[in-house]
Amino acid sequence: MCYSFSLQSSIHFRNRQALKIHGDRPISISNSATLGFPSLPERDRRGKYFLRHGRGVESLRFGGKIAVKLCDIPRHRLRVHCSDARRNDAEEAAAAVTVTEQPDFSEFITSERVKVVAMLALALALCNADRVVMSVAIVPLSLSRGWSKSFSGIVQSSFLWGYLISPIAGGTLVDRYGGKVVMAWGVALWSLATFLTPWAADTSLWALLAARAMVGVAEGVALPCMNNMVARWFPPTERSRAVGIAMAGFQLGNVVGLMLSPILMSQGGIYGPFVIFGLSGFLWLLVWLSATSSAPERHPQITKFELEYIKQKQQTSTRENKRISTGVIPPFRRLLSKMPTWAVIVANSMHSWGFFVILSWMPIYFNSVYHVNLKQAAWFSAVPWSMMAFTGYLAGFWSDLLIRRGTSITLTRKIMQSIGFIGPGIALIGLTTAKRPLVASAWLSLAVGLKSFSHLGFLINLQEIAPEYSGVLHGMCLTAGTLAAIVGTVGAGFFVELLGSFQGFILLTAILYLLSALFYNIYSTGERVDFDTTA
Repeated sequence: MCYSFSLQSSIHFRNRQALKIHGDRPISISNSATLGFPSLPERDRRGKYFLRHGRGVESLRFGGKIAVKLCDIPRHRLRVHCSDARRNDAEEAAAAVTVTEQPDFSEFITSERVKVVAMLALALALCNADRVVMSVAIVPLSLSRGWSKSFSGIVQSSFLWGYLISPIAGGTLVDRYGGKVVMAWGVALWSLATFLTPWAADTSLWALLAARAMVGVAEGVALPCMNNMVARWFPPTERSRAVGIAMAGFQLGNVVGLMLSPILMSQGGIYGPFVIFGLSGFLWLLVWLSATSSAPERHPQITKFELEYIKQKQQTSTRENKRISTGVIPPFRRLLSKMPTWAVIVANSMHSWGFFVILSWMPIYFNSVYHVNLKQAAWFSAVPWSMMAFTGYLAGFWSDLLIRRGTSITLTRKIMQSIGFIGPGIALIGLTTAKRPLVASAWLSLAVGLKSFSHLGFLINLQEIAPEYSGVLHGMCLTAGTLAAIVGTVGAGFFVELLGSFQGFILLTAILYLLSALFYNIYSTGERVDFDTTA
């Protein structure tokens, strides 16, 4: 069990017994460079200061707001005595000391906020399952209808036509109405469109393209809703883990879609997966509407302790980041005038390029290059997404740990983004040298697994640089990313037809990953950006 002091300004005591911790207990601080303990002789390498029994603290001095944690103290044995404190005359704001209990792992994993992010993970899993099923179905559809590879790329890109339309509008709606309602409408619409895809395919090609475009329109709100809900439900020190959990569901949707689709096709025909996944979305919707809320204070079952913990942890950032203007139209010009905005837009564009190229073309790649059957091609393509779901959570845990130990948010985001882009760039170069499908799947698993680190770079960075506009900014990023994905998905088909090889396009993708990592590291920041003035 941990307790934390939220300290503001400087606190001075008239005698060394004014603040006393009974027993030998460690004090962990998030930034040892700004906090001074002149009376404490002992400090270990992890940034923990120890108070010996009977010793007190004469003064606490630090340059900003900081959390001092008292760890491993049983709840019934905590005795903190703070008296005889006075504010330094040079300070303009009154000093404050409060004690907040930190949840342990069992309390965290059973909390209402984890249940909310679990439901988000399931929604994102359905989102990707409905998206990826066409990547498997396109192989028999192309054979039965005589489609070329370039035309197959156009059919697969129809999802992206719809995805191009909705993210900005969806992000604006999320910022205004909250994630619960917008996510509910999104899941309902994309599940209906997926369920009706078999009817559309038997009606006409245009009906099929329209159904897939409608799936894209509805799914365009999913990630902005996730970002909004995480920002409202999780304090900053837990957001990386929350995003890791949600995006693990996102990647597991690829695994479920790629692995189950061939099995369902063998039992129910080409259109079996569309019906099953479409109905699953409506089942999810019933639970979502009855068991979640857009914000913790509206949740009927949240405990008083959890609500107070979330509110106190978010109190400072909420007060500082409160939007001055409540207009309906976001300030697009001001958002685009800052280079950190372009850093996340470029990163998201590259992420979408690589994501959709791998998602859409890998079954065809394994089928045409290594001559494996459809079921084997789907399984070889699914294994990397399992790796991405696993490494995504580990990346989130590591990111939160770095921040809690004093690493700046800016440096943490750049570390995560570098691993998430440079790693896949190198791994894709290795993929072009693979001679066997098992080796190719291993390289692809490494590329996709390391790619998950970028979710703790640019994706969570949206909440940090523009917390009041995170929804619309995410929408802008998704729109730019969708344009890149359309170019990549359609371009891959024409590239292969013209040059007769997938390897050249994979090398191009690897180079773009490396250049995007460089751009992000130069222009990104983990601090809140002032969008009230233009550059």
